[in-house]
Amino acid sequence: MKSKLTIVVCLLAFFTFNFAFAQQDKSKRPSPPDSVHVTTSDGVHIAIDYSKPSLKGRQLGIDIAKLGEVWRTGANEITTISFDKDVLVEGQALPKGKYGLWTIPSESETTVIFSKKWQGWGVGYSDKDDQLRVNVKNSMGNPSVEQFTISADASGKINLAWGEYIIPITIKAAK
Repeated sequence: MKSKLTIVVCLLAFFTFNFAFAQQDKSKRPSPPDSVHVTTSDGVHIAIDYSKPSLKGRQLGIDIAKLGEVWRTGANEITTISFDKDVLVEGQALPKGKYGLWTIPSESETTVIFSKKWQGWGVGYSDKDDQLRVNVKNSMGNPSVEQFTISADASGKINLAWGEYIIPITIKAAK
């Protein structure tokens, strides 16, 4: 009887311990979560949820977010972007909805990918899930940005900024 009670107590302690750690504060992660919410002047609500990795001495394009390779555009879970109306992204149609945001960086431009797969950890990308791809010219910022940051404004301009790179993406309401 004592051994059964010991087993039950150990199991309860194990599950309680695991549950407590599963509920950890995500803001304490090395790449903390962040979000951007904006309504554009033409009435599109944009919501972006992502995590913010830091360079930590790594070289952008070589050690992290490698040039020519698909990058999850953040850290941890898939970065998501949603629109409450049909939009034009760099002039190309994208239906309202929620998407995974992926990128393929290069020296002078970046391919921005809106994927129908938006749930899960930031691995397992497949181009069969692409809803839209657009190419945008990279801009250079000064000073360098240590922690990856996404910003958006009422004009519909979304900026992905990291290191010396700024990736500007233009969003407009589809008419």
